[in-house]
Amino acid sequence: MATKKKTTAKKTTTRAPAARKKTVSGKTPAKKKAPVAKKSSAKKAPAKAPAKKKKAKLPVAPAQKAGPAENPAAKALAQRIGKLLVDKKALDVVILDVRGMTSYADYFVIASGESDRQVSAMAENVQVQLKTGDEPQRPIGTEGFETGQWVLLDYGEVVAHLFLADLRSHYDLEGLWADASREKLA
Repeated sequence: MATKKKTTAKKTTTRAPAARKKTVSGKTPAKKKAPVAKKSSAKKAPAKAPAKKKKAKLPVAPAQKAGPAENPAAKALAQRIGKLLVDKKALDVVILDVRGMTSYADYFVIASGESDRQVSAMAENVQVQLKTGDEPQRPIGTEGFETGQWVLLDYGEVVAHLFLADLRSHYDLEGLWADASREKLA
């Protein structure tokens, strides 16, 4: 026969509330409350309210004008480019003021030519005339001389777009920059 091992650990059982012993009065005995620690007679110092942080006062920016700052040099360059284009019989020469609307230029000069040879001649005239003079100016970049359909001359704050007439209506830069104020030269 197999022998049973005696265990020294006591088994704990939990009884359901209905299985508790009833006292003579028929009520179940009340649970024992955990002992409450006695309060000491010494008074605690009242808790300090958290210190309020002082807000750093930021400098107030001066009131700005309604629009972006005027750039007279760029405006003069745009008007000079426009006049040079009119001298080469460019059609519908417009200067768009895009200050505050774009980060790469202040003015666009847009003009059209009747043929690709005329568009290339207009662009070459602008480059030659701006190289020579009181303050020689060279473009930062040029595009489209080979085809003569859309020539771009980038003078930093002024960008000239010279189009073949039907290509200009297709790309519609004036419509794209409809919010820009414009000055029509021819």
